[in-house]
Amino acid sequence: MTDDTATTSGGSPRTPVCRRLVGRTAVITGAGSGIGLATARRLAAEGAHVVCGDIDERAGKAAAEAVGGTFVRVDVTDQEQVEALFKTAFDTYGSVDIAFNNAGISPPDDDSILTTGLDAWRRVQEVNLTSVYLCCKAALPYMQRQGRGSIINTASFVAVMGAATSQISYTASKGGVLAMSRELGVQFAREGIRVNALCPGPVNTPLLQELFAKDPERAARRLVHIPAGRFAEADEIAAAVAFLASDDSSFINATDFLVDGGISGAYVTPL
Repeated sequence: MTDDTATTSGGSPRTPVCRRLVGRTAVITGAGSGIGLATARRLAAEGAHVVCGDIDERAGKAAAEAVGGTFVRVDVTDQEQVEALFKTAFDTYGSVDIAFNNAGISPPDDDSILTTGLDAWRRVQEVNLTSVYLCCKAALPYMQRQGRGSIINTASFVAVMGAATSQISYTASKGGVLAMSRELGVQFAREGIRVNALCPGPVNTPLLQELFAKDPERAARRLVHIPAGRFAEADEIAAAVAFLASDDSSFINATDFLVDGGISGAYVTPL
């Protein structure tokens, strides 16, 4: 009897997982850290072949080595590099079954619309939205030939609600990811392809830690609105990705899959 387990993003403790993805190939962008790294570990633990895409060669290689997968250095805003990422997955493992289009940025110069410059706006749109367009465009032909596939695009809870502590380009980009995912899910549903937008609440990742370390007041203002009383852990988001990637979610398509600790459902938060 095998012991099917996976480590948390911090490396411990080990927790039992299902084996729903045996033999399937998953492509993950932003796989070197945070949600991407936790998801690489989770999908590999469930039996998937994992292709780790990241612009950070050191982190991406380490992620691939940790899960026995393949690393591809990729700038997700470059069409040729994105196409090469998915081609490598197909050439190496023979299929592209899962695309977790997760790479994104949230730089400190993306703030209120009154203070965010055009360069910051464009940079965030390119990395957060155009990259998802390019990844979906590259993944879909493989899935069409197979007659199956699951695409999970990382949006955010801010795609469905507004925030007074604005990151205007980030919010707009995630709204675009949600709308695009919905449309692709509808367009390709009868070809056996599902497309969903994962909408996490704030997650305890290096990206969030860096942002809030520079502005503790902003962190406190956001934390008070989470009914769960804490930020999510990357492993909790990875579990949702694994579900959406698997046949357990076979009738979930073209939707916003919220994993936000109740933020979007709260009128007032508990004391």
